[in-house]
Amino acid sequence: MANIQSQRWQLSRRTALKGLGATVALPFLEAMLPTVRAATASPPVRMAFVYVPNGMNMKEWYPERTGPDFDLSETLKPLAPHRADFSVLSGLAQASGTAGRDGAGDHARANATFLTGVRARKTAGADIHVGISMDQIAAQKIGKQTRFASLELSCDRARQSGGCDSGYSCAYQYNLAWKSSNTPMAPESNPRLAFERLFGSGDEREDPATRERRARYQKSILDLVLEDARRLKQKLGATDRHKLDEYLSAVREVEDRIERSERFANSLSRPEQKQAIRQGQGFEQHARAMFDLMTLAFQTDSTRIATFLMAHDGSDRSYPFIGVPDAHHRISHHGNDGGKLSKIAKIDQFHCRLFAYFLEQLKKVREPNGSLLDNCMIVYGSGLADGNRHEHHDLPLLLAGRGGGKIKSGQHLEFSRGTPMTNLFLSMLDRMGVQESRFGDSTGRLEAIASTFAKGPRKHAGIRRR
Repeated sequence: MANIQSQRWQLSRRTALKGLGATVALPFLEAMLPTVRAATASPPVRMAFVYVPNGMNMKEWYPERTGPDFDLSETLKPLAPHRADFSVLSGLAQASGTAGRDGAGDHARANATFLTGVRARKTAGADIHVGISMDQIAAQKIGKQTRFASLELSCDRARQSGGCDSGYSCAYQYNLAWKSSNTPMAPESNPRLAFERLFGSGDEREDPATRERRARYQKSILDLVLEDARRLKQKLGATDRHKLDEYLSAVREVEDRIERSERFANSLSRPEQKQAIRQGQGFEQHARAMFDLMTLAFQTDSTRIATFLMAHDGSDRSYPFIGVPDAHHRISHHGNDGGKLSKIAKIDQFHCRLFAYFLEQLKKVREPNGSLLDNCMIVYGSGLADGNRHEHHDLPLLLAGRGGGKIKSGQHLEFSRGTPMTNLFLSMLDRMGVQESRFGDSTGRLEAIASTFAKGPRKHAGIRRR
């Protein structure tokens, strides 16, 4: 508090470090708050969605017990250090993903309905049609408060045309976010380009050759803003100086990691070598880089909304570095074969390990009322349950973070079978300050996630009791 009171000036929340071709946003600093508000000010709530493909080995996913004393299933064990920071949500469904009269195409529908709750028109042509995704509903209402209305990332290169799954357009399968019923928000799959978008000049029209020439002569984005950073630090209190140093170190670490990965990939001469890296441990580095970028984007309030398609549904990526050389989609049609189910469980646990890394990074960032994770709502899961049966009900879902104190975490909530996942979305929109009466196929809200729930014995119609 003494540090705050000693400052005689206030830093604008929009202040950024600038240099030739670089704009580095700042994290939340005490100097950005008037003295009278510093002790009570709350950081904004952020939300993100992390998608994993092809369903799960459901026997290894759900905990046996419900409530706050739930046990960690085998798949969830990598998340043990964060057990109090997330909840397992059972029973939620995306009914619009089911076959119905449209027949095959469950992988395309799984991606298309995940954030929209609307059945996608079955077409491989230009007449695609699905609902606006809930992240874009929020972006339309609060996106102007940040530099970027939303951030879309993927580990797969986006495909916006052509047929991919049983007569469905590739656009359905390679996008999570939809700005309108026929306009997907194409995700960025290149970590370098995502980094440049967040910390570069902001000129997305810059051609790759120009970007490469500029990168060749600069050691780091931070070198371009170093003088601006030095001037700012002279005005900051000790706490803010320390926080700024930690943040700039994190930015440099992410940039260095991306550069090392690029140098290694460029050193490979044979196509089969590059393919092996894309299918192997290079994927883990890729995913971690994207999680780092989301963390930095939230830390700097560059955006409050993000989606990450770790892999599109139907993905045939293999995981030889964890002992699964098989194509993921192919073994997801396991036919109850024990060997295939064991391999699926290994992939599921590996994905959870990556998600645990993301939660760890969010928890490292301190904010006035706790950690960055405390001010987030992060949905993790798949649009399919059992990949063999292509089930769109009882989806494997986690909700991490406390939504700025508005969400109770650390519990296993089991909802009535078929409860729309869009009910969760309405509840999340409420906590973003976005009021919607309905969304997709919603029938209400999930009151059970509220921080006031479970303070005492209380029944709720949406909860299924064992």
